[in-house]
Amino acid sequence: MNARAGRSPLDKALRRPNLILGGLLTGMICLTGLAALYGTPYPTDTVSIAERLQAPSAAHWLGTDSLGRDLLSMLMKGAQNALLMGVVAVGIGLAVGVPAGLYAAMRKGLSVDAVMRLSDLIFAFPAILTAVLIAALYGPGVTNAILAVGIFNIAVFARVTRGAALHVMGRQFVTAAAAIGRTPVSIAFTHVLPNAASAIIVQATIQFAVAILAEAGLSYLGLGVQPPDPSWGKMLNDAQTLMFTHPMQAVVPGAAIMVTVLGLNLLGDGLRDVLDPRLRIMRSG
Repeated sequence: MNARAGRSPLDKALRRPNLILGGLLTGMICLTGLAALYGTPYPTDTVSIAERLQAPSAAHWLGTDSLGRDLLSMLMKGAQNALLMGVVAVGIGLAVGVPAGLYAAMRKGLSVDAVMRLSDLIFAFPAILTAVLIAALYGPGVTNAILAVGIFNIAVFARVTRGAALHVMGRQFVTAAAAIGRTPVSIAFTHVLPNAASAIIVQATIQFAVAILAEAGLSYLGLGVQPPDPSWGKMLNDAQTLMFTHPMQAVVPGAAIMVTVLGLNLLGDGLRDVLDPRLRIMRSG
C-alpha cells in the first residue's frame, strides 16, 4: 500500500507548515477579537489628554494614541470589528453566491445567462467603489461597508461554485446518479456541492482576507467603522501625521492587518494543498 495514500487528513495537515502557521496566526487574531467581547484593559471611548502619545510601558503595553487611549485596547476592539466584517461579508457571499453558482451549473438557458451577466456587472464595481456609492446614498457606516463587500463576494462565490460544480458534473458518479432518477436538486446538494466544497472553503479564506483589507481601507477613508468605535484603518488614518515622531501609532495597526492577511493567505494555501488531491499529486510528482 502507498504510505502517502494511507495518511489521515490530520497527518496531512500537520505536514503542511503553511497551514500550521496560518492557523496559528489566524487563531491568535480570532482569540484577540473574542477577548474584546469580554472587555479590554482600558475603555476605548475614554479620552485622556494627559496620557497622550505615551511610549510602551507596564501600564500601557503598546503605548497610547494622540487622544490618550490605550493602543492595546484599540487593537483588540479593532480586531473584533475586522472579524465581524469578514464573517458577515463572507457569510453573505456564501449564502447567496453558492446557491446561485449551483443553479448556474445545473441549468441552461436565459436564466443562467442572466445570473452570470449579473455577476459580471457586480465585478465591474469593486467593493471599495460600491461602498463609496452606498455611502453617498445612505451615509457612511459599518453596515453599508459590510453590504458593499458582501455584494461583491456574491459574484466571487457564484463564479467559483459554478466552475467547481461544472468540473464535478463531468464525473461518472454524477452521471450514474442522474441515470437512476435522482432529481437535479438532490444531485446538486448530495453529489456536486460536497465535492466542490474544497474550492469554496479555500476561496472563503481568501475573501475573508479581502474583506478585512476592504474594511481597513474603507475605515481609513472614513466610510467604514465610525468613531468612537476603533478600527485598524481609522488608527492608520490618525497615525499618518505621527509616523516619523511616534511610529508605534502606525506600526501597531499596520502589523495587525499584515499578520491577519498573511495568516489567512497561508491558511488558504495550506487548505488548498490538503483538500485538492490533484495539486497534491502534481507537487509530489
